[in-house]
Amino acid sequence: MTDDPLTKPGAAHPAITDAMIATLVQRFYERAREDALIGPIFMGAVHDWDEHIANITDFWSSVMLRTGRYQGRPMRPHLILPLEPWHFDRWLVLFEATARSVCADDDIADAFIIRARRIADSFEMARASHRGEIARPRHSLG
Repeated sequence: MTDDPLTKPGAAHPAITDAMIATLVQRFYERAREDALIGPIFMGAVHDWDEHIANITDFWSSVMLRTGRYQGRPMRPHLILPLEPWHFDRWLVLFEATARSVCADDDIADAFIIRARRIADSFEMARASHRGEIARPRHSLG
């Protein structure tokens, strides 16, 4: 058995709640929409913000609490967007700052950040593969 936090059953951290996830997602998108680098990409891609935020909240609930509420396929939309590595870097900076401001302690924030970094790597590597390139993980270890 491994100590990898992504393979352990149950919630990513016992103090994480759906309300915390909803707050984190809402605050992140408030920041992201205003951001000079990634804001224009989000504003061009998202047409119904209430629906998007609800969908992403379900995504993070499924990731962090294993609720299974998210039924989407997140990779496809990211393959068609004009994203470059620096967009993922900025997404992580904003996400990590938001997690640190929303979460009660560093262990809870770290649980979100570990997963966000792996998600960023997964999306970057899939985008590279889609273009016939090979990419290595840049944000997560292991």
